[in-house]
Amino acid sequence: MKLFLLHFIFFTSILLANPFKLTKQDLQTIRNSYDNQKTITRYKRFNQFLKEAKSFDTIKKVTRTNSYINRILPGYDKVVQQQSDYWSTPKEFLIKGKGDCEDYAITKYFTLKQLGIDKNKLYMAIVKVKGSKTMHMVLLYFNNKNAIPLVLDNLSWRTIGLDKRKDLSVKVIFNEVDAHLMKKNHIGKKVRINWGKENKWEDLLNRIYKDKK
Repeated sequence: MKLFLLHFIFFTSILLANPFKLTKQDLQTIRNSYDNQKTITRYKRFNQFLKEAKSFDTIKKVTRTNSYINRILPGYDKVVQQQSDYWSTPKEFLIKGKGDCEDYAITKYFTLKQLGIDKNKLYMAIVKVKGSKTMHMVLLYFNNKNAIPLVLDNLSWRTIGLDKRKDLSVKVIFNEVDAHLMKKNHIGKKVRINWGKENKWEDLLNRIYKDKK
């Protein structure tokens, strides 16, 4: 097991500072987990996906990322994180191997950034799913600011245009740069999101980027 873990450490060290690079603390967490071999395998396969996807064209990167991340099992925050509403970093999501809608969308966002997609083309979207009483989160990819975006959703293996997702009603979209309303499936006016007592997006970004300092 020690030899296997040392090989894993070397394998992950080839990645430069990024949201997926494991720290010594992360490796200790994995080592102490009861299913550490599954976590190691999951991380190695993810790194292999990143390596292969580098050569994909943009649309293939988007569609393959959606389907690949959707393989990870869903799980409620109260069970996985012992909290009612916790936004996992990509590393936390991959280490746990379970998460809910925002964890999928966050990991897809940073995976596509890692694959060279401009963050200005990627927006997290808070949506209402027809027939559901709770809010949902997906990732949107815009080929350009005037384009109808593609929807990356953990509830669907298909990556299709927002205009074809009649079951979704977008409330607001945001990324590391700004936030907007949507108007007729296109980017609308810029807004400032009222996050309430806790800005989960800012907290998430702080946790992700502190590892890069």
